[in-house]
Amino acid sequence: MPAAIMKASWVTPELQSIKPMDELNKPDGDGLPSGSPKNDGGDPVNEHIRKKVDESWKQNVEKEKQEQKAPGEFVPPEPDFKFFITTLTLQASIALGHMANPSTGKTEEDPVQAKFIIDTLGMLKEKTRGNLNEEEEQLLEHLLYELRVAYLAKEEKK
Repeated sequence: MPAAIMKASWVTPELQSIKPMDELNKPDGDGLPSGSPKNDGGDPVNEHIRKKVDESWKQNVEKEKQEQKAPGEFVPPEPDFKFFITTLTLQASIALGHMANPSTGKTEEDPVQAKFIIDTLGMLKEKTRGNLNEEEEQLLEHLLYELRVAYLAKEEKK
């Protein structure tokens, strides 16, 4: 580090110990830059590519789950596929006029929106084929059937 910078009041001992880049990139004799991790008898070239994984985030997530939330604070449910498709089904039911829209309090019909959501669920069924467990697959099949029947019944009344 240049002497002028070393005298600055903001330069801490930690900053003073930092080596210049040209020193860091000098090989130690093993062909790797200075300070690179070594492999005990293995391939030192590939060993330095290994990433350091911080496992503490898992503990932090568990800690956050266990901490008490303030009364009245929104705590979102654990995301999973069943919750996702039932949320879409609820939106389709609102668009079909089966229940009131929670934001307006009014029962409204929007067949275009309902068809879009039903088609989206159908697309999810096709794209997730073979990747769902039996419970998820049956739920999706059942919800799609119910929504399609309800949509066709609304369309026949027109």
